Amino acid sequence: MCGIAGFVNDAPIDAKERILKKMTDIIAHRGPDSEGHCIDEHAALGFRRLSIIDLKGGDQPIYNEDRTMAITFNGEIYNFQPLREELIKLGHTFSTKADTEVILHGYEQWGAGVLTKLRGMFAFVIWDSKTNELFGARDHFGIKPLYYTVMNGTFMYASEIKSLLQHPDFVKELNDKALKPFLTFQYPATDETFFKGVFKLKEGHYFTYRDGKMDTHEYWDAAFGEGNQKLDALVDNIDQSVIDSVKVHEIADVEVGSFLSSGVDSSYVAAVARPEHTYSVGFGAGYNESTQAKELADKLKLSNTAEIIDEEEAFSYFPQIQWHLDEPDSNPSCVPLFFLSQLAARDLKVVLSGEGADELFAGYDDYGLHTKSKVITGVTNMLTHLPAGARHAIAHWAKDKHFHGATHLYANLAPSEEFFIGQAKIFDESEAQQLLTPHYRQAPGVHDIVDKTYARIEGQGLSEIKKKQYLDIHQWMPGDILLKADKLTMAHSLELRVPLLDQELMKVAEKVPTKYLIRNALAKYAFRQAAARHLPKASSDRTKLGFPTPVKIWLSEEKYYKQVRAVFQRDYARDFFDQDALLKMLDDNYEGKTNDRRKIWTVYTFLTWYDVYFVHDGSKPEPLAEE
Repeated sequence: MCGIAGFVNDAPIDAKERILKKMTDIIAHRGPDSEGHCIDEHAALGFRRLSIIDLKGGDQPIYNEDRTMAITFNGEIYNFQPLREELIKLGHTFSTKADTEVILHGYEQWGAGVLTKLRGMFAFVIWDSKTNELFGARDHFGIKPLYYTVMNGTFMYASEIKSLLQHPDFVKELNDKALKPFLTFQYPATDETFFKGVFKLKEGHYFTYRDGKMDTHEYWDAAFGEGNQKLDALVDNIDQSVIDSVKVHEIADVEVGSFLSSGVDSSYVAAVARPEHTYSVGFGAGYNESTQAKELADKLKLSNTAEIIDEEEAFSYFPQIQWHLDEPDSNPSCVPLFFLSQLAARDLKVVLSGEGADELFAGYDDYGLHTKSKVITGVTNMLTHLPAGARHAIAHWAKDKHFHGATHLYANLAPSEEFFIGQAKIFDESEAQQLLTPHYRQAPGVHDIVDKTYARIEGQGLSEIKKKQYLDIHQWMPGDILLKADKLTMAHSLELRVPLLDQELMKVAEKVPTKYLIRNALAKYAFRQAAARHLPKASSDRTKLGFPTPVKIWLSEEKYYKQVRAVFQRDYARDFFDQDALLKMLDDNYEGKTNDRRKIWTVYTFLTWYDVYFVHDGSKPEPLAEE
């Protein structure tokens, strides 16, 4: 796991060296072990290394045989060994034992076709000095980040946006159109980031940049369909695929540990991997998963290290958390993830985690689990087999009804495109519109964003659940789940691996019959049956909590209410929001008249991030001193 940054222009080499050094120094947390640069008349490639594989010989950049190509790479390729053998047979000569070099020689051999052969997580660039072409790619799911921009004639790229800010050609401007969608989605929901002109390379895509022109191409996409496997055979396939994936994700020349929460996903991974060390965190009573995680670890006979997060420390580090994220993300789980990563990084460089299973195997209640009644779920399941017109008519009839099961009927029978925008929904679009000042209302609407994704699977006859999965794989998962997982582990020089988000496991997940996704009032049903082979029933059936964070309690305490209010009262807050309405929302919540804690936390997140990057100079903030 590493950090990469670089640019293409014709500045003098000595100027390139100074600039590139600043760009890589700012992300030294991604790779504290070593650094490397490749600079010529036209390009500068920079690298920070966290040594995981080939500890002595894997420094980057790595060159091909005649040194006409150079690569810098962030990630892990889990099938690099068989690919290496294949490339050697094809005549390629390797100078290292690192997985990085497989990509380089693979690109020489197969061009962009190498991407379809890679099993792993990656963001990389390859500079071809013969053609003056830069080739770059991001992994299938978007596990590893890659940002780019063109400003003042310079093409720039980096693992983190803060690297781009170090380039003298970079012009720092707020993207006015990012705030309104953020208030609804809680994470940066558009391709253009909160920094005007800076874009994320989309998951499953590659680019070429040559002669001032950038082209992007998709090389992979999820291909959901309706399989016909029997349940027992399906569970066998899932379990064997998980076992195989965990095994390859443990390939490393350093120790690999595991995060462990009370949920089924990380528990399944830890139970299969059986690492020397597992890690858990929690808050106070009612918000502490670490107790249940410790109980499970004891049953599995695994070592577990757990800590309770202090609320003062959580608030103190919150600006630094937003700095590491590059863009605002108001998912409350960002806070415990930051401290969990800090805890594990005291001992290890690599941990396994459970991200991805909810999207691949339908683990969210919002996919259609709005009742515990087996009668209602049974009737609804039968109705899903009706022709589309009849299904939709029943859904629209149930939409505004208030009987138990009406929401479940609507969510399972209505077209997903009509109402489902992903896992996070904080402000209704109309509420966001009302709270924002007029300038910031001119932004893409929620359906302007999600309808582009739905359009890609139009006419494929997918079930409503699978359409929701497809949307989340392209919105929620790369935009929130994977982004915070990468940034907040790398904040502590810790590599996070996600064996439940694997190309081979995805091939199984794509064909799971819809009836085995949600069944008997359990989301992720078939996956849970596989996990139950390794876990106590209480763990495999446990309802998803997702890093419970006591935002409700914090905002009801005078100390933190005043701290948030002070931020809401700042002069720049009124540039974005109706400040009177904002303060009333906060005050009413504090007095118990309303429950708007998630909305308040989302606005507080944005204003904290804006303070770090725009009011101040974007340098890493120190923890706030206690008052």
